[in-house]
Amino acid sequence: MDAFTAGLLQRIRATETDLTRARETGDDFLADVEQAELDDLHRLAAEHGVEITANA
Repeated sequence: MDAFTAGLLQRIRATETDLTRARETGDDFLADVEQAELDDLHRLAAEHGVEITANA
């Protein structure tokens, strides 16, 4: 796995964690921000052929 892929997958994991935390604490604004970031990361992964698994 190259550095780009590893970094992207790490950013996805971190963003998923932050999104879960925002939802659990009821911070709707932060949840929206994190969801938008996650959507962007998934788009970037798709554009570069990086497969996202449940463990990503």
